[in-house]
Amino acid sequence: MRIRCLPLQVSRCDVIETARRSVAIVFVALLVTTSFAQEATKTAGQPEPSVNTQLPVNWLYGAYIPKNAPLVALNGRERFKLYVRQTYTTPGIYIKTGFFAVHDQVRDTPSAWEDGFSGFAKRVGSNQATNIIQNSFTSLGQGMVGWEPRYDRCRCAGGWPRFRHAFVRNFITYSHDEHSIRPNIMPFAAAFGAGAISATWNPNNPTITVKGYQSAITQAWIGVIINSIGEFAPDVKKKLSRHKD
Repeated sequence: MRIRCLPLQVSRCDVIETARRSVAIVFVALLVTTSFAQEATKTAGQPEPSVNTQLPVNWLYGAYIPKNAPLVALNGRERFKLYVRQTYTTPGIYIKTGFFAVHDQVRDTPSAWEDGFSGFAKRVGSNQATNIIQNSFTSLGQGMVGWEPRYDRCRCAGGWPRFRHAFVRNFITYSHDEHSIRPNIMPFAAAFGAGAISATWNPNNPTITVKGYQSAITQAWIGVIINSIGEFAPDVKKKLSRHKD
């Protein structure tokens, strides 16, 4: 259903319409890409990994591969299922939206949105739309080149090696063979693109390139934190369980 606008609202509604179309285009492109990827995987004769070991998505730190699970490339259907879970059906993206909305509310950013409930609702909507666009771009890019979208827990021991693995894995990933190393550029390119698009509906017309650059920098430190949580969370959970016993 197309949004109907009054004459004075044309620019704002055009922005909303553009953002909605961007998400729709990415969504359709992702469907097409994963369809081709699925056919390619079947042709290559690769086995389909178990959903329990290859597609877990934690509510806090997202998709991961358990330490003892094999590294098996996902086919197109599994990539799309993972995208839907990460973007719409698990709490992670909504937690991220809430965190940054509260952060922006405390800092009164953008100031034109005020600091009441109305301003907070706009910040929530803006952050949620930005996160969906970023996830969509990331999944689309990784699906097109066949790169690994999940974090694999370190097959090593010791706090420092495991943290180093979590840090480095934010900037590198695996190719379709799950062995060759590739620069993990898709999340950063997606963050830049999502930030640039969000600048079009933010008040005071922030510079698109600056907004994109800021989003890419945010992805750098957020990615390291999320990977670190995903790496050490099972240990923390075990220790807490022992204390309860």
